[in-house]
Amino acid sequence: MTDTRLEAGQPAPAFTLADQDGATVSLGDFAGKNVIVYFYPAAMTPGCTTEACDFRDNLNSLKSAGYQVIGISKDAPAKNKQFQEQEGLNFPLLSDEDLAVHRAYGAYGEKSLYGKIVEGVIRSTFVVDPDGTLRLPLYNVKATGHVASLRKKLGVDA
Repeated sequence: MTDTRLEAGQPAPAFTLADQDGATVSLGDFAGKNVIVYFYPAAMTPGCTTEACDFRDNLNSLKSAGYQVIGISKDAPAKNKQFQEQEGLNFPLLSDEDLAVHRAYGAYGEKSLYGKIVEGVIRSTFVVDPDGTLRLPLYNVKATGHVASLRKKLGVDA
């Protein structure tokens, strides 16, 4: 297992995954747009709910600044659909059950959980430029306050 971390300036790994409705979504669908791709460990858990609702509540200002948000987890589409409906999420939630996309982005690997080293999903966010280049790779982000920090880094006003 490799813990490959992506760096700014690299091409964002392409992906095609099923969304919460079973429709196919590809990174290429967003060519010419700024995209925020974030990886979350599990739908309907406290931290992931906090982070998803934070993106939901900030989506209008992010969209006004030209950003599309996409969430990716290892959850099945049906669970992502339930999560989306339960929390009123207004952006696609993609299912990467075999973790191939997580691994391509370095969002799966060794991490510290309550002082123990475990293998799992690394909460990460990536900003992809309109040409498909990674502008901002962020690893081990905190669920609380992450979107505010991201907005600041991107210069997006409330």
